[in-house]
Amino acid sequence: MAGSILGTAVRRVEDPDLLTGASTYVGDLRLDGVLHVAFVRSPLAHARITGIDTAEAAAAPGVVAVFTAADLDLPAHHGLMMVNERTPRPPLATDRVRFVGEAVAMVVAESKAAAVDAVELVEADFDPLPAVVDPETAFDPGAELQFPELGSNVAAGARSPSDPDPLAGAEVVVRARMVNQRLAVMPMEGNAIAVDPTGDGAHELVVHVSTQMPHGFRAQAARLFGLDADRVRVIAPHVGGAFGGKAGMLAEHTAVIGAARALGRPLTWVETRSENLVSMPHGRAQIAYYELGLTRDGVITGLRARVVADSGAYAGFGGGLVLNQTYVMAQGVYDIPKIGFDAAVAFTNTTPVGAFRGAGRPEATAHLERIMDLAAAELDIDPVELRRRNLLDPAAFPLTTVVGARYDVGDYDLPLREAVRLSGYDKLREEQAARREANDPVQLGIGVCVYVEITAGGGGSEFGSVQVHADGSATVSAGTSGHGQGHPTSFAMLASDTLGIPLGKITFVQSDTASVPRGSGTGGSRSLQMGGSAVRAAAGDVLEQARRCAAAVLEAAVDDVELTEAGEFGVAGVPGSTLTWAQVAAAAAEAGEELSAGLDVRQEGPTFPFGAHVSVVEVDTETGWVRPRRHIAVDDCGRILNPLLVEGQQHGGLAQGIAQALYEEVVFDPEGQPLTATLADYRMPTAADLFSFEVSTTETPTHMNPLGAKGIGESATIGSTPAVQNAVIDALRPFGVRHLDLPCTPQRVWSAIRDARADRPADPWREPPAVFATLPVRGGGADDAGAI
Repeated sequence: MAGSILGTAVRRVEDPDLLTGASTYVGDLRLDGVLHVAFVRSPLAHARITGIDTAEAAAAPGVVAVFTAADLDLPAHHGLMMVNERTPRPPLATDRVRFVGEAVAMVVAESKAAAVDAVELVEADFDPLPAVVDPETAFDPGAELQFPELGSNVAAGARSPSDPDPLAGAEVVVRARMVNQRLAVMPMEGNAIAVDPTGDGAHELVVHVSTQMPHGFRAQAARLFGLDADRVRVIAPHVGGAFGGKAGMLAEHTAVIGAARALGRPLTWVETRSENLVSMPHGRAQIAYYELGLTRDGVITGLRARVVADSGAYAGFGGGLVLNQTYVMAQGVYDIPKIGFDAAVAFTNTTPVGAFRGAGRPEATAHLERIMDLAAAELDIDPVELRRRNLLDPAAFPLTTVVGARYDVGDYDLPLREAVRLSGYDKLREEQAARREANDPVQLGIGVCVYVEITAGGGGSEFGSVQVHADGSATVSAGTSGHGQGHPTSFAMLASDTLGIPLGKITFVQSDTASVPRGSGTGGSRSLQMGGSAVRAAAGDVLEQARRCAAAVLEAAVDDVELTEAGEFGVAGVPGSTLTWAQVAAAAAEAGEELSAGLDVRQEGPTFPFGAHVSVVEVDTETGWVRPRRHIAVDDCGRILNPLLVEGQQHGGLAQGIAQALYEEVVFDPEGQPLTATLADYRMPTAADLFSFEVSTTETPTHMNPLGAKGIGESATIGSTPAVQNAVIDALRPFGVRHLDLPCTPQRVWSAIRDARADRPADPWREPPAVFATLPVRGGGADDAGAI
């Protein structure tokens, strides 16, 4: 065969459909007799429901039905993961509401306009209750309880044993309270679902839904409605982004399915942008108290972390990520001999918290990399040098960290050296010194981050299949479910590389449970290493089938049959006598066989991508305005299949990570009212706010899968946020500013400069809540950490 296609920059084969509008989203579907759904949502963050009058809405023109919880009797349930088994969420609120935007009723009408208009006619009466918005004050003895039967607002929690003391023997201890703010996931397409309860003959229920995990959605829907999973078909058409926010069944999904089954007619619901901002699970939302012990020479002796996670209402699983993902990645890239990690998850009267690009890992990196910069400033050691003194030894891999993560392979100084070189680090420091000497009102900041993250958490297996057709074309399928990552391109490349069939003759099938028998979907940057390995194995199986078939036709030994550079089968040493794939497929058909393989490939554990970022910003000290000037990202995701896809993931991750550092934040007022419920209020950057990124890679293949690949989908998000935050604070160091919470907005920057100039710089530390002392002691390590 010709040289391998793997490792080359191949343009995405799926883009023409996306660019020309030939793609189909849930909102584009036109089901016969379809009805439209609109939800009546709570205007209060916490209240008892004293009555819901639907009579006027039900009588409105075009309205077919109005349902409350009492009308549908749907089971309360958890989402993708469970933080507290005692707090499932009802699809429609029953006795009380627990956040603004919670659905209390649903209108079904002949048109979307009729449904939306009738929502205004539903009269819901509430008896207001005090709202708990701040996750730290949620633990106070007098705080209003979200679930009185639990006796507290602690949704979950665990702490490390008190012995050994992680700070014992430290010559210097640096401390900081750090806020990793709540974010909106904000995919271009919000949640959307279309349900046909009449089925398609082979299935009694067909669901089109914008989801990351069709098979998981099917399993959950079948369980909730008492159906045989084989009788439920779930299809995810084109999905306009997800970023973790479309994993599992949400309350609205369950309500729409229940209403469709009750009416016996197809229903559809596509949420509005404002609905998305208040009802799709949010991300991040952690407050961390970190204490880092070091020698005076800058060698880390121990770390104590106490982290509060805001779970929002109903213990959204995102709050629980602190107990696994943030905990598992607490050690990061450093040789830290002792770690104490306590985590408390709080119920609050806010939108439930779920996964968002990185899901627990960005928070771990942000906390650790921020405290490392504080230590560098305290010890007057260059931030790059301090990191190098403490990086784990590449020769020690594979290794198990203090908190139980089993790192596969790592050379953390490799991307750091490259990022320093590409940035011209020393020259940047010289420019910074000159600006400081000149008292330039626009100061230069340089921020560094070195990170490691976990992908394909827990390992497991994934399905892949390959079939060669009579005309020599092929169909590839996988149990993953892409929504913009480039699966049709990358999986076709794997099949083409193995079989010699051109990309143009390969079709990719995914995201339909009737066509793909099983799969775990897409999340936690698992797709290439899991689904790709399965597709590669299936293609290898088909190749061996074809060689055996070709051997029979060519009257040769199987071992002598080879795939030529032209993608045809021939006999070694016998030129001129070859068979095309179409001829081999025809011979197989005559023998009553088909060239096809569908199989599962198992990966025994996660992989751990890593990298280093250098951010350069300019800060106008008179206005607080931050202008990102450069961002250098060097990410290592193991063996690279397609550099173009990797670069695209880096660019997307950088945009979201930089946005967290400088712009985005979900805000509630003290009564739980969202203040960022529209794009006029939620500060998501546009192309005008961003700049050209400088992305690069190093390649350190993993032994965990045959491709040597690790995930890349979340890496740039993880590395960029703390690098930018560190850069902003670095620019303010001459003023005595030691720390700024995220996001580093102009107001926050200007206020910190003002206070420092008035000789009242903010202290980054305060004592953490008393709740940590009440938590159960953690046992075990990170044997089965998950990832979203």
